[in-house]
Amino acid sequence: MQTLARNMTTVGLKDPHSGLPIIAEGMPFWVADPFDFGSGLVNAHAANNSGLIYDMGTFDYILYLLSMGYKSSHISNMIDEGAASFPIKRPSILDVNLSSLIVPSLKDTVNVRRTVTNIGPENSKYEAIIEPPPGITIKVKPDTLIFNSDTEQISFTLTISATHEYNTTFEFGSLT
Repeated sequence: MQTLARNMTTVGLKDPHSGLPIIAEGMPFWVADPFDFGSGLVNAHAANNSGLIYDMGTFDYILYLLSMGYKSSHISNMIDEGAASFPIKRPSILDVNLSSLIVPSLKDTVNVRRTVTNIGPENSKYEAIIEPPPGITIKVKPDTLIFNSDTEQISFTLTISATHEYNTTFEFGSLT
């Protein structure tokens, strides 16, 4: 699954030839949003040098399936039962270590934790660039990730809150 994770963290949101935003198909034409293009346009060359990946192991997939409503008995049939451990409480989809994030019905402040693995140069430094959706505040801690020979994985927390009481549309932002 590292290939998928690499592709999702190296996609482009603009046409690679013109540099213009991606246009959705249909009439009339409109500037595409994540519902139209998903993660974006895959850049295979960049995927080979992605720097960071959101790596997922067996337990992460178990959390994902449980958050989607699968029962532990169904999941046990798909994997080696000796390797499976299941949380008592149904996890939230927010708990799954994905590079994308959807927060449905944001009413209160939400904290989301992610872990990234450095597959770039051993001594690497990454600084967070946040483009929050309109009406949303996002803070990331730590806002700088520093990797070295002793540190291959680092976790960070996003604190997400709405600056308005009601929102009836989907809004999109990014963390680079």
